Amino acid sequence: MKYLVRDKMLAIGDDYWIEDEDGRHAFLVDGKALRFRDTLELKDPDGLILITLREKLFTLRDAMTLERDERRLAVIRRKRLSLLRNHVRVTLAEGTELDVSGRILEREFKVEYDGELLALVSRQWYRVRETYAVDVVREDADAALLIAVAVCVIRMAEKEREGAVSPDGVAGP
Repeated sequence: MKYLVRDKMLAIGDDYWIEDEDGRHAFLVDGKALRFRDTLELKDPDGLILITLREKLFTLRDAMTLERDERRLAVIRRKRLSLLRNHVRVTLAEGTELDVSGRILEREFKVEYDGELLALVSRQWYRVRETYAVDVVREDADAALLIAVAVCVIRMAEKEREGAVSPDGVAGP
């Protein structure tokens, strides 16, 4: 199943709908403004919170946590010792790891478990520049989790890109 995500999602406080491939509202991303750290909630169409996405504080490397029912579901961080800048590890609470790799800032990447493709994120299916799709390829996969992973990974990459440029517009070290 493909889910359509509009790229206006990067401002905290903004809410936006993620639609399924038939144009129906599937998930609401609720950006929580006026918080000490970035917090987003992924909700179902009735407003039930499915997953909370939080920026992890006091870490040497950027990290975000995903929570379900106020319990940690996963931690997302860039993979250490990877020559590829666009390589992220998602460690689920029970220890399982998902691997995210590809061109994250271009919205062209995949999410895999043990070499098996779970989701493909791409702009290639849509003409609208500010839109990308999260194609959940396994029917039994947790679509909310995979969408939350995509949102977090993109958010982290965007924040890192912003941090690499100084206020005068010159790239940092």
